[in-house]
Amino acid sequence: MANDMMFSGLTESILPPANTDIRYFNRELSWLAFNERVLALTEDVSLPLAERLRFVSISADNLHEFFMVRIAGLRQLQQRGVHRVPHDDTEIETLLSLLHQRSLALLAKQNRLLASLIAAFKAENILILDEVPTDGEDVEWLETHFVTNILPLLTPTTLDPAHPFPFFHNQGKGMLFELADANKKLVHGVILLPENLARFVKLPGDNLRFVLVEAVIKACIGKIYTKHVLKSSAVFSIIRDSEIEIDDEANDLINEFETALRARKRGNVVLLTLNSDASASTLNLLCQAMAIEKDRCFGADGPVSLNNFAELISYMPKHLLYPTFNPRFPQRIRDFDGDCFAAIRNKDIVVHHPYESFEVVVRFLQQSARDPDVLAIRQTLYRTTPDSPIVGALIEAAESGKSVTAVIELKARFDEKNNILLARDLERAGVHIAYGLTDLKIHAKMSAVVRRESGRLVTYTHLGTGNYHPITAKVYTDLSYFTCDKEVGRDVYEVFKYLTSHVHPEKLKKSFISPHQSMPRLSSLIDAEIVAAAQGTPSGIWIKCNAIVDRNLIDKLYEASCAGVKIEIIARGICCLRPGVDGLSENITVRSIVGRYLEHGRIYAFASGGKFGSPKNTVFMSSADLMPRNLLRRVEMFVQLENPTVRKQVINQILTALLQDERNSWFLMHDGSYRHFETAPDSFSAHDYFIANPSLSGAGSLAKETK
Repeated sequence: MANDMMFSGLTESILPPANTDIRYFNRELSWLAFNERVLALTEDVSLPLAERLRFVSISADNLHEFFMVRIAGLRQLQQRGVHRVPHDDTEIETLLSLLHQRSLALLAKQNRLLASLIAAFKAENILILDEVPTDGEDVEWLETHFVTNILPLLTPTTLDPAHPFPFFHNQGKGMLFELADANKKLVHGVILLPENLARFVKLPGDNLRFVLVEAVIKACIGKIYTKHVLKSSAVFSIIRDSEIEIDDEANDLINEFETALRARKRGNVVLLTLNSDASASTLNLLCQAMAIEKDRCFGADGPVSLNNFAELISYMPKHLLYPTFNPRFPQRIRDFDGDCFAAIRNKDIVVHHPYESFEVVVRFLQQSARDPDVLAIRQTLYRTTPDSPIVGALIEAAESGKSVTAVIELKARFDEKNNILLARDLERAGVHIAYGLTDLKIHAKMSAVVRRESGRLVTYTHLGTGNYHPITAKVYTDLSYFTCDKEVGRDVYEVFKYLTSHVHPEKLKKSFISPHQSMPRLSSLIDAEIVAAAQGTPSGIWIKCNAIVDRNLIDKLYEASCAGVKIEIIARGICCLRPGVDGLSENITVRSIVGRYLEHGRIYAFASGGKFGSPKNTVFMSSADLMPRNLLRRVEMFVQLENPTVRKQVINQILTALLQDERNSWFLMHDGSYRHFETAPDSFSAHDYFIANPSLSGAGSLAKETK
């Protein structure tokens, strides 16, 4: 890694489109600015080379989803005769033009940066080739590999009236060949690159050498079309509309979702990417086959589907990757010989992932499944893995006779199929399955374990800001809160009852939920800071979330700023609030932290009459961002953190470190651009700090040793 480099950056302005309210940035343009910040990490030469390649892949993957969901959604509105974006009033045609222009610029930059990375890998003796080598031994090996490991997976189609253009699924990749047959007649051949076909072929030898699979297929095309002459070839990929619609009155949600998932694969094509040097006839043929206009195509000066380059990361030597970090297991649970219940009884715990292992959540549920004194387990599942240890623990608990309820959200985008399969596995084991509320997405992250202790029932609760997903928990920064507080347990019971019986909880003691309570409670908390500022008592608001979109709350924050309330916002992704505008938001600072880990936890802290760090502060953690969908169309939970050590950890350790971060922080300017100021090699990184320092509530006996 370079030690003498300083990284700085500036994204483009995202001033609101003409004839729209200048107080708010456009949501879609703000999202693209976030992806530009992700891609900018590729240019940071102080980062390990393979990690920079990973950021290209992440940026490409993000942009694919943007087209699948956001661009596709705007196109759907257009098709239905809607001309302006609801709740935004931007003209859809104007916005789509801006988004398309900005997206194509981002695609082009991804290709340019990839080319520079490939050159840098070459200097490391690692070759990533877009053409097969000319060395005789390599050619012979590749031909054998093609016949043995690639050709059996391919289904070449020669286009004619009896063989129309084959169907390509969402994110499908293919090759189109122009060939001359024995009679010198021009024919077209199409080959779909199967999903289970690796994108790269690793060549034999001591050095790392990879060649794109499409280059191997092109070089060996004579083994498919034995009597043809290749005239030209092109590689292409498509992105389809992946939004699905579900009938809220459907009697069988499982069947309804399975039908919708099949329909998703056949959604309209919203982006066609192909080689920039493809012939005009190839472009025309593909546009006709995909029913897409030429102005919605992108000519790539390099490979397509750059997200596939993540395949190479596992081959990379350690010196080209971030130093290995093994998450800590909370020492305080070790102090109780691994007994989660005993540790939680002793004191509330907040576990900070990924710096502290997600294994503690798994162990909590596994211990619950095996403990004879545990009588009931309730669990929400939004996203998790097909072989989830969480699901395994629930199945084990049900099979041992415990009462187990799982509330599974089928509407978790791109995880619908997995959640259907998990629901069936759980149901077969005797778990009571609920799919929540048909008109609301269940996004709250909750576990409730009822245990018999000394003749009474005690509820142990886990509340999280992230999903019960052991893979993403390694790269997403999230909070896990464990408590056996009676009132929190009662609140969680009321929310589960709401999810299964539709009986709305009215009197929650230490929490509030969407869709009915979040907006008024957050507004009242902001109002209290406005009053405090007017009275001359300490005031302030610290917010950490992924996105700020809701205009009602943005207006309330503007009101607080005008009243003199200092507001610090850490918003990783979308931010429609416009900071630093005199007379509107001069007291609001917005930063986005983008680095080794994906900031995902949500924290909402209010001074409540004391300086930050004071026992007077009011602190909530949540599964919700400040978006209309989180506040009005989902079931979300905000839980108040009252334990002194937990509050100190969240305010003095987590939020303070993030607000002091220099290395990973991008500041939102009043024109919508994001600026990363030059930083020295030893500048403070919150991510590095969290790696090196155990959390306060989980330190246990380690805290005594370090005093």
